[in-house]
Amino acid sequence: MTAALDEAYLLAYVRTPRGKSTQRGGLASVTPLDLVRQLLDALVDRTGLVPDRVDDVVLGCAGQVGEQGANLARTALLTAGWPETVPGQTVNRFCASGIDAVATAAALVRSGQAGLMVAGGVESSSRVPMFADQGPLWTDAAVVESVGSVHMGIAADVVATEEGCERGELDEYGLRTQQRAARAWAEGRFAAAVVPVTAPDGTVLLAHDEHVRPDVTLDQLAALGPAFADLGDSGQDALALRHLPHLKEIRHLHTRGTSPSLADGACVALIGTAREAERLGITPMARIASSATAGADPVRMLLAGQTAVGCAIERAGLRSGDVDVVEYAEAFAALCVKIQRDLGFGADRFNVNGGTIAMGHAFGATGAILIGACADELARSHARYGVAAVSGAAGLGSAVVLEAVA
Repeated sequence: MTAALDEAYLLAYVRTPRGKSTQRGGLASVTPLDLVRQLLDALVDRTGLVPDRVDDVVLGCAGQVGEQGANLARTALLTAGWPETVPGQTVNRFCASGIDAVATAAALVRSGQAGLMVAGGVESSSRVPMFADQGPLWTDAAVVESVGSVHMGIAADVVATEEGCERGELDEYGLRTQQRAARAWAEGRFAAAVVPVTAPDGTVLLAHDEHVRPDVTLDQLAALGPAFADLGDSGQDALALRHLPHLKEIRHLHTRGTSPSLADGACVALIGTAREAERLGITPMARIASSATAGADPVRMLLAGQTAVGCAIERAGLRSGDVDVVEYAEAFAALCVKIQRDLGFGADRFNVNGGTIAMGHAFGATGAILIGACADELARSHARYGVAAVSGAAGLGSAVVLEAVA
């Protein structure tokens, strides 16, 4: 006889603010290891968690080299003073890593192999730059050519071209996400989750998402030049067109204002059974109803997140119309325009508190941040179902469906 599966719940989460990915960014002086350590401390303080009850820790990280190498999850636990008996693993699904970390933790809980897990992600691209691992997907000319490994911005412009997007609608999306993020911060919607990052002497280094531009206007966005035209001219357009012979040209429509801003940041979440929640005296935030990971054409790589959303919704026994809250990583405005069109996600339920164009994309952490934000918005809006999803390099995407706990 097959044993009944446990339900997996999101019990709590904390995140850092997202700092600009520059040497002058608010988190640039903080190592990714210390970002995680500060969150582990905060998670214990806020929940009363006894660390030795945790069965495993799973962290997502896209750039696992240098300061983010050598299994950062395990290193963070050891340096944070957690018991040596608590294991840890670091996973890489590129930008979807944080989603996969939470989904992996939930799967272990549902299967009965764990009762209490910590999952999340971290990325400090000011200290470990994008492509720093020098993997063959970026550096081996034969691999790049055979796979069609174009830059993410070129992939976004390919989708914009194929979808017939106009520059104006992309700029309007960029303005909307900035306005929504500014309003959400002004109304304190992130206050409960965000842990200010401090220096060793206790000085607060950053307490808010640093990229948000509350005063940006549509005219300012319209005045920006295309962000990836020069990159296209350098050979990237030709590479994409060799793989997509039906296209005659690529229209470069995305700008800095309609592209995700690179960020430093981290997030950790507590995932467990209802029994563990009761032991901790915690009311679960949401049930993790389903998850899915999908692959897509690497040249159109950023479409994989949309595919994963459709799969996860179907696995939860739902239709897109049943989903009340959508937290979708803004991997360029055209991808957001497309999924809204295709799945019928109206503006009233799609990234209602802004997204990564406005607040920043910390690769390995973004997925976990979106899952927590989805649960928060379900509670705030008294809604039932939500989905969080991220697209990543090489045509990978992951999604998680949450159900509010009454």
